[in-house]
Amino acid sequence: MSLSEFRISRRPLAIACALAGMVSLAIGAHAALNMRALDAAKTIAEQQSGEAAGKRPSRIALVIGNGHYPDANTPLAQPINDARALTEALRRDGFDVDVVEDATRDDMDRAVGRLKTKIRPDSVVMLFFGGYGVQVGRESYMIPVDAAIWKESDVRHQAVSVESVLEVMKEQGACAKLVVIDASRRNPYERRFRTFSHGLAPITAPDNALILTSATPGQVADDSSGQHSVLMSELLANLSANEAGRAAAEAVFNKTRIAISRASDGAQVPSVSSSLLEDVRFGIGG
Repeated sequence: MSLSEFRISRRPLAIACALAGMVSLAIGAHAALNMRALDAAKTIAEQQSGEAAGKRPSRIALVIGNGHYPDANTPLAQPINDARALTEALRRDGFDVDVVEDATRDDMDRAVGRLKTKIRPDSVVMLFFGGYGVQVGRESYMIPVDAAIWKESDVRHQAVSVESVLEVMKEQGACAKLVVIDASRRNPYERRFRTFSHGLAPITAPDNALILTSATPGQVADDSSGQHSVLMSELLANLSANEAGRAAAEAVFNKTRIAISRASDGAQVPSVSSSLLEDVRFGIGG
């Protein structure tokens, strides 16, 4: 065979090899797509199986109890006790709870950041704050223990607004937002402010939110002498009463509100604001 004949005969062989390679790649790609489709179908089936079995959506809570404020005459004993007791109750109910005691501003910012990373579109998210709260510019602020507040404008820089945490929940797509603010105490910075600041401002509930505060907006509530605040005592009692069953969160908050109002002969009337569209329930199986 001449050299020219050999070169000509190699061309069909090269073409055949190239075609074989392309066929092999196509088969491999098809197999990979089939595997992806099977994995996706498996994931969907597992999700549907979980839903059929009554699997709960994720439940996340941030619990903050602040008691030791340098500018206060005496430490607040109840907020830390309340935070610990609520944490225990929520964990029994399946919540992933991040609890922070005597939180500085950095502590609170980091805790909100951790909360943000956990929220999924199916999450029920709860915020509890016990300590001092201040209203400025029609917003309610949670005061960290290291706040250096000498005038109203300091609050915006030194504290964390309740509305800002609600906005984080909303931005992350939480399906329901629960908030309990036990901070309607006398403002320890009030004499430093030029304008009157008493109690908390009304907290507007965004979509799918339920908010409970310890007193009507603009009002204050004195601390009791018990281990827990009046609000927490009644809230824990209502949560405990439903541990063996299922109770709507809105009903639990409203029962707490009514019990406190009646026990104080109307001197302390908590506020409940709701825009819930989800059936959020407390208790085993809730």
